[in-house]
Amino acid sequence: MAFTYFFRDRATLDAIKDYAIPELKKNRHINVWDAGCAMGPEPYSLAIMFKENLGYYEFKRFKIYATDLDEESNQFGEIIAKGIYPEESLKRIPREIFKKYFEPNNKPGHFKIADEIMQSVSFQKHDLRSLQPIRDNFGLIVCKNVLLHLQESERIDVIKMFHKCLAEGGFLATEQTQKMPARTAYLFRQVNQKVQLFQKK
Repeated sequence: MAFTYFFRDRATLDAIKDYAIPELKKNRHINVWDAGCAMGPEPYSLAIMFKENLGYYEFKRFKIYATDLDEESNQFGEIIAKGIYPEESLKRIPREIFKKYFEPNNKPGHFKIADEIMQSVSFQKHDLRSLQPIRDNFGLIVCKNVLLHLQESERIDVIKMFHKCLAEGGFLATEQTQKMPARTAYLFRQVNQKVQLFQKK
């Protein structure tokens, strides 16, 4: 399981802010699935971005369901449940955001994420290859650094599963280097040619 950084891939985060959030604000509930969340920096970064771009009551209707297979580490639940991260993984966070949502922890060189952000994210183990979604009616699904590890046929099946459990007009964001397979391209439209952000047709 890779340990990634907060606010990695700012281009995709900005595209979600510009294209997805204005649409998702209209929904009664804003449900996001981060499939392949590693140790939590990605879903927590998403939660901070939504917090910054939603009103108070809109954020009350927001929830991220973060999943990972966790084949390599038993720290999966422990690290993300406590929300405590080393300073090294926080360096890409804009300074004003860092000061707003993180505070020093008792462990030297570590910081704890704000409770309001932690409470908007829930974590569970899940294998995408089961092709069983954790729920349906998602407004946004983010899946990075996962699809490239699958066989082509598995990748296609997983993307079709994502399409099925997205709400009407929902969005799918994938890794910048992971292009949409030709056999699933008809299911989505790419909303910005510079990033791998797609909207369900």
